[in-house]
Amino acid sequence: MNRMFLLRTMIVLLALAVGALATPATAQKKSPTEQAALLGQFGDWGAYKATPNGKEVCFALSKPTKGVTDPPGRSRDPAYAFISTRPAEKVKNEVSIIVGYPQKAGFDAQAAIDGSAKYALYTQDDGAWVKNAAQEAQMVAAMRKGGQMVITSESSRGTKTTDTYSLKGVGDALDKVAAECK
Repeated sequence: MNRMFLLRTMIVLLALAVGALATPATAQKKSPTEQAALLGQFGDWGAYKATPNGKEVCFALSKPTKGVTDPPGRSRDPAYAFISTRPAEKVKNEVSIIVGYPQKAGFDAQAAIDGSAKYALYTQDDGAWVKNAAQEAQMVAAMRKGGQMVITSESSRGTKTTDTYSLKGVGDALDKVAAECK
């Protein structure tokens, strides 16, 4: 299944669950079983569960604690970090980032955990994923032990972005996700 579609679906489900997109048109299209339910808030990370199209999806999600653009003041959509589990697809702990605007074609974003562990992220539209899938488990383990994650990327218009995420609570959120989506 298309990763971008899944990422977009999780954002819409989350927004519906918290009422951010609760317009009559979108509310009528989604049944309560398709909306993301908050399983718990753990520090700066929330754990969520949804069943879009009858398929169980669980994810840990956080927003950046700090975002910097160069040049400064560029507007963009909200940014998020996700760690998703989709049992029907045998996907566990897939890391993905929404940067908030389309990324520069052919440009690899980067994730750095506590300034030392670094991971290349391939980009598509406004999303980013771990480029080397073999490093994904290593990255999640580093996130569980780490204090912060910094995502650096560049937009299609040349805006450089640095988003800082707190990793406080990510381990507990992932434990809740693992318990709910088996």
